[in-house]
Amino acid sequence: MALASILGDTLVKKDKTTVQVSDITGPGKVVGLYFSAHWCPPCRAFTPQFAEWYQAFKKTANGANLEVVFVSSDRDEKSFQEYFNEMPWLALDYAKRDAKDKLSKQFKVSGIPTLVFLDGASGKVNEADGRSVVMEDKTGANFPWTPKSFEEVFSGVVINNSKEEKKTEELKGKVLGLYFSAHWCGPCRGFTPQLVKSYNKMKEDGKNLEMVFCSSDRDEASFMEYFKEMPWLALPFGDKRKTALSRMFSVQGIPTLVFIDENLKLITTNGRSAIDTDPEGKEFPFHPKPVNMLTGAAAGTINENVSLIWFAADPAGAASFKEMLFPVADEIIQSAKAKDDASPMDFFVTCEEEDEDDIMEGLMEFCKLDKSKIPFLVIVDVSSQAIYKDFDTKTHTADSLKTLINKYIDGKIETSKLR
Repeated sequence: MALASILGDTLVKKDKTTVQVSDITGPGKVVGLYFSAHWCPPCRAFTPQFAEWYQAFKKTANGANLEVVFVSSDRDEKSFQEYFNEMPWLALDYAKRDAKDKLSKQFKVSGIPTLVFLDGASGKVNEADGRSVVMEDKTGANFPWTPKSFEEVFSGVVINNSKEEKKTEELKGKVLGLYFSAHWCGPCRGFTPQLVKSYNKMKEDGKNLEMVFCSSDRDEASFMEYFKEMPWLALPFGDKRKTALSRMFSVQGIPTLVFIDENLKLITTNGRSAIDTDPEGKEFPFHPKPVNMLTGAAAGTINENVSLIWFAADPAGAASFKEMLFPVADEIIQSAKAKDDASPMDFFVTCEEEDEDDIMEGLMEFCKLDKSKIPFLVIVDVSSQAIYKDFDTKTHTADSLKTLINKYIDGKIETSKLR
């Protein structure tokens, strides 16, 4: 039922006959969603490799437990059908454009080709980077590609910058910061000295913290040269755990700083913003707040996540909006957390007088918003290039906000194109 709710009741074959979604789902099954298009050269390069892998996998003992669904970004049905004819699996009916858009939004598809493997019973993501599965697990030996726990992935040894080893078990009970960075990366070299200062301050203050450098350096000499600047630990150069951890926390760019709590549960993937706004670690271990003031450090978050942003005329208005929005945001975040899901939305308030980084002005220009109409709120989904604008915010209550946000999450609010 979980997958039927996002795919509909039926899928199509190349001959335009249909297959019941219930026939390919259930316990022990895996469904791959393949977001692709004929006009996309990387897609056309990957599709033959994927088809070959799929046909070989279907001959294995687990072959009957896997099905793939093509979710097309083609520009017309003729191109869709021509491309689909090259594929040995099923497809979402091209006419279901609304369903395609919802799937792209739900799985945060920001580029194609994207392949996501889902649990056939629950609809939850087993592996968000299915392309890597195809390229690395040639025989499908790791089926059903269920996600490993952080402890399973991280377990092993780490080193200090004198190459002395330490077992990861010795770090249990500490808050862990995973620092994804590289010497060749200019923004990383700019942020690392700041992070070193913050780390040293927090250690001096007795914070229960340890950090681990997860390097993207291209050779061991560069890795060691850069690591010498850091007072913490690291994964050994070239360690495969770095790739697995990058996937686990959806690291799209560097520098990225992830914080894990004492029970090995994720605190935040936006640790860089936490350090930028709280360099002395007064709010360590940086649990995200339901509602935040908009700062330059939030720019990366807005690019990656659906974000509600409430523009106020002055600090008093911003404080009032924040107070009203807080319980609504907290309820939505806690509800997602109880299901072991990420929050479907991030929440910000802003006003010009508190905008030290000029992000408000830049965001308004990017979203084509008219400053003279403040106060208003928008819900922005950069990955889907969609925006909802609400210019009648003076009448909002906590209940009306909750209704609005839930309608957006349920796909019941019409959005416009962002650009």
